[in-house]
Amino acid sequence: MKPTLLILAAGMGSRYGKLKQLDGVGPNDETLIEYSIYDAIKAGIEKVVFVIRKEFSEPFENYFESRLQNKVETSYVCQEVNISNHYPQTHHTVRKKPWGTGHAILCTRSEISDPFIMINADDYYGSGSYLAMVKFLKERCSPTDYALCTYPLEQTLSDNGSVSRGVCHYHPETMTLNTISEHFKISKKGQDIVSQKENLTLEILDKQSSVSMNFWGFHPSIFDTLETEFETFLSKNSNSPKAEFLIPEVVGSAMQKMVSVRVLPCKDMWYGLTYKEDKSVLSDFIEQKIGDKSYPSDLWF
Repeated sequence: MKPTLLILAAGMGSRYGKLKQLDGVGPNDETLIEYSIYDAIKAGIEKVVFVIRKEFSEPFENYFESRLQNKVETSYVCQEVNISNHYPQTHHTVRKKPWGTGHAILCTRSEISDPFIMINADDYYGSGSYLAMVKFLKERCSPTDYALCTYPLEQTLSDNGSVSRGVCHYHPETMTLNTISEHFKISKKGQDIVSQKENLTLEILDKQSSVSMNFWGFHPSIFDTLETEFETFLSKNSNSPKAEFLIPEVVGSAMQKMVSVRVLPCKDMWYGLTYKEDKSVLSDFIEQKIGDKSYPSDLWF
């Protein structure tokens, strides 16, 4: 088995204001993605697959190949917005944004044949999370057993704007996921954490709620489910320019067909690059981790 890391890096970064996937946060301009890969390799990952956009594929591949060559096997897949060659029903659809996380994973089907971790390119998850998930991949992952790393809600907020989070509800004894409920425009309000509902009213959330940050462990059998669900999605949304095929919905469908999702609560600190002001906070954290010898000052050399 070759445990694989799948990195979703095709996002547009509209709130960040630039191509954050290649924005340096380390002392030698190392990107956030590089720290994720470093942690993943140490945990036992042997292959890294990137999902990127065609328009920045050349600089992206050149950047990472110069750093990762001879360190881990790599592969690059472009997530196309125009998918009419494979799905004729989308021929007249005008879209500017990708089709969502579920479609991004589906694009990698030819590159992944072993259990794999899926992460976002703009999230820092911590080394302990990779250790726990690789252990799951090697010992428990199967066509009916997936996993999800979760974090306390209060550790996943930005001081620079609101965020969306999926609150996880799971059985406390078996640690198996029941449902994920999406909450939007989450922010701090005084001593509380609140989300905004569609009617603009505010809902107070439990600060210790376990939330998904898109750190999943999957068996490659999920590709069959993705293909079936994506065709169903397109039959309903092929002409909707903003509709997204999202992985929590795919997992929910799989759970109705006897798939169990193991919840792995993580104690590591989470950091994200949602807003440009988040960069300085993450850079300070990386500097601290270098100071305590968690990372070398020059990550690859």
